[in-house]
Amino acid sequence: MAILAAGVGFAIRGGIFDNWGKEYGFTATQLGAIGGAGFSGFCFGIIVGGVIVDKIGYGKLVLVALLCHILSAFVTFGATTPDNAYTFLYWGMFLFAYANGTLEAVANPLVSTLFPEKRTHYLNILHASWPAGMILGSVAGWILDDKMQVGWKTQLALYLIPTALYALMFFGQKFPKSAAAAKGTSFAEMLKPVGILGALVACYLLALFFGDLFKGVSPESSNLIGYGIGGALLIAVAVITKFSLGSVLLFVLFITHAVVGSLELGTDGWIQNITGNLFTSEQGKYLFIWTSAIMLCLRFCAHWIETTLKLSPIGLLLVCSILACIGLNLATGMQTFGMALIALGIYAAGKTFFWPTMLAVVGDRYPQTGAVAMSIIGGIGMLSSGIIGTPGLGYAKDRFSGETLNETNPALYAEYKAPKASTFLNLPSTAVYGLDGTKLAAAKEAKEPTADQKAVVAADQTGDRKTLKADSWLPAIMAAVYLLVLLYFKTIGGYRALKVDEVTA
Repeated sequence: MAILAAGVGFAIRGGIFDNWGKEYGFTATQLGAIGGAGFSGFCFGIIVGGVIVDKIGYGKLVLVALLCHILSAFVTFGATTPDNAYTFLYWGMFLFAYANGTLEAVANPLVSTLFPEKRTHYLNILHASWPAGMILGSVAGWILDDKMQVGWKTQLALYLIPTALYALMFFGQKFPKSAAAAKGTSFAEMLKPVGILGALVACYLLALFFGDLFKGVSPESSNLIGYGIGGALLIAVAVITKFSLGSVLLFVLFITHAVVGSLELGTDGWIQNITGNLFTSEQGKYLFIWTSAIMLCLRFCAHWIETTLKLSPIGLLLVCSILACIGLNLATGMQTFGMALIALGIYAAGKTFFWPTMLAVVGDRYPQTGAVAMSIIGGIGMLSSGIIGTPGLGYAKDRFSGETLNETNPALYAEYKAPKASTFLNLPSTAVYGLDGTKLAAAKEAKEPTADQKAVVAADQTGDRKTLKADSWLPAIMAAVYLLVLLYFKTIGGYRALKVDEVTA
């Protein structure tokens, strides 16, 4: 129910991006940054929660999450004018995500502890609640937004229903300790396998986050501030672990999960907008429900698939990467709704097992880390999506749409281009001008569009297709990494889950 609340909020937010763009004149990059805050906050929630959960217990963290979920609603609903909307929506999404991350700092190690023999299977079942929430949120948004024309604030408030339910369900529960915590493992010992290498991945992403955060305060030195904070955190980890280098395999898994976050959640954050643009808004919602339903069903089948196909978790991840790459490449050329069902269905089948199976691999191979490594890898995935994936796809849409219109009709591009440049990772060299959100919405909604409006919409659709093509490189990279990891396990006798005594003896 807790993860369901996150899925409902995520789906509704994805469906009202166009509302925000129209009402406040946001560019795709600005919308991507707001959506990205809905992942960045998750990182802080799951990492902070993962560090302290074995010490303070699960119940207290659930209370923190509940309070943040409620507070996020009040902050988000503070958006009333174009002048204040960006700030309120950004921080409202951040708080919402912080609550989600805190809940996963509870749920992931808890399920891993309860089902040590079938982590992949039960973590996939746990995370089936995510697509279930996305289905409910998408259907609710479709009815309330497209059919009943209900305001976006009322739509977004629906996530408070499962929030109240998980609060009631958690109340009075007693929780076990992780195997590492039960053994009395200290925090420093739990962190050692992460070490300097693993911390380097997390601290780099945190440096990017803080650099972006301080951009409004000190544009000239924001990146320096970000890297200063990231560097200080890296030094702190080095000191705590007595300069342990950490596990090379865990380092590779951390980097790969950063790509997973950008692919799965970054794409999910935009796919409803993209498909609604290529077809109709209603068909876009159908396709979102279709892909979410595939994920929901398949996540109950992880153990059966592994057993039937004789796949290790790494083998399953390799197959999924190939499917996701094929699906996204097919999606770039989809012209009919039927082809969209096939292409996005293949992509959905591929992305289904990425997130929970990666968590299971960390739980299997590094049980001595308790909740720490599992929480850090989850935080890396979400932070990558928030900083790189969601804003990156928004930037790609701005770049490809603007370039297409500028190539076909420079004068029209000058009329429709956004007043503010879009950049990627705060790099001035990446500055491009996308299409103005308000003008683009007017062109899309025109009952009798002019030739110029048709040209603008066509350029925007071309930008969407090129964005999907660029996105398809991510699962291709992942497939190469998983193949190398699979070969590594072949050299050491194959993949198997380890017990705490095996790695701490």
